[in-house]
Amino acid sequence: MCTMIRVIRQFRGRKKVLLRISLILTLAVLTSCSDEFEGEPINRNESYPLEIPGYFPEMTFDLTGNPVTVNGVALGKKLFYDGRLSGNNTISCGFCHIQEYAFTHHGHTVSHGINDRLGIRNAPPIQNMAFLKNYTWDGVSHNLDERSLVPITTDFEMDSNMPEVVNKLNADAQYKTLFKAAFGDDQITGQKVLQALSQFMVTMISADSRYDRYKKGLIDFTADEKQGMALFNNKCASCHSGELFTDQTFRNTGMYYNPQLDDRGRYRVTLDWNDNMKFRVPSLRNVEYTAPYMHDGRLYTLDAVLNFYSDHVENQPNLDPLLKQNGTIGIPMTSQEKQLIIAFLKTLSDQNFISNPKFSE
Repeated sequence: MCTMIRVIRQFRGRKKVLLRISLILTLAVLTSCSDEFEGEPINRNESYPLEIPGYFPEMTFDLTGNPVTVNGVALGKKLFYDGRLSGNNTISCGFCHIQEYAFTHHGHTVSHGINDRLGIRNAPPIQNMAFLKNYTWDGVSHNLDERSLVPITTDFEMDSNMPEVVNKLNADAQYKTLFKAAFGDDQITGQKVLQALSQFMVTMISADSRYDRYKKGLIDFTADEKQGMALFNNKCASCHSGELFTDQTFRNTGMYYNPQLDDRGRYRVTLDWNDNMKFRVPSLRNVEYTAPYMHDGRLYTLDAVLNFYSDHVENQPNLDPLLKQNGTIGIPMTSQEKQLIIAFLKTLSDQNFISNPKFSE
């Protein structure tokens, strides 16, 4: 009988110990999750490690005016996926910029915004923004710290305003903690919202494609890819030049004017008729993922894009001179050459970029 009592007491003792251990572990997990969720600062001045290949162009983003920090990026990422930046709390930046499609609005010719309102342009990819001189199809924006203000306030995109956004964020205690971690105090302002968003976008560097590994001497291209690269350099690289595969100019490439959208490109900014139907030359990195193509999403496949340039370029008064050489309109290409060029274009696909959890919601 005494032996049985001792066993029961030992069991009860062990049970209390196990219960205490369980409670301690549970509290530790909750505290850890809470710290991560609340964005508690490790060091608010800690710079975010940007991985930039040596062959990339110099960064155009002003790091002195808006240093990219670990906590600033964390805040920007949360804001990027927060629907409260829109008027009805449903449309986030990530709604029109989907990671698995290189942050484009896949499947939509033009973007669908708040209350399913239609814009006039196809959402461009968000990648390597820190190296660009200007943004958007017409180049109206050239400061990344101000870029996000346009979609937030445009009526057919997010249809909100910064005072409204700031009021919503101020009502969330978690955001006060995150802003303090990123900027040193919990005062939420429109400028800080925009700066945090641009800090997050600066980290979106795509530089791990087959092309990049070939460039670094880690792999070799196939015979088709090498032929495609040679053809691309001969027929396409005049505009899609450099490691970003864009010379960042504005060009009329012979696309017909669509009266339903009434978008004349760069002319909307300059009001100079010489800029009619000129659009920014887009980067071709991750082009395999970013269909549909052109400023209004009129072409759905890479085959259609190359067919356009070989057979359907419209001879407009200010058509780019590169598209009317030797008495020929467009870019002469055989069917086989087009397939080889596409084989090269697919080497610009960065699978790690479109699946990297650092950029995911």
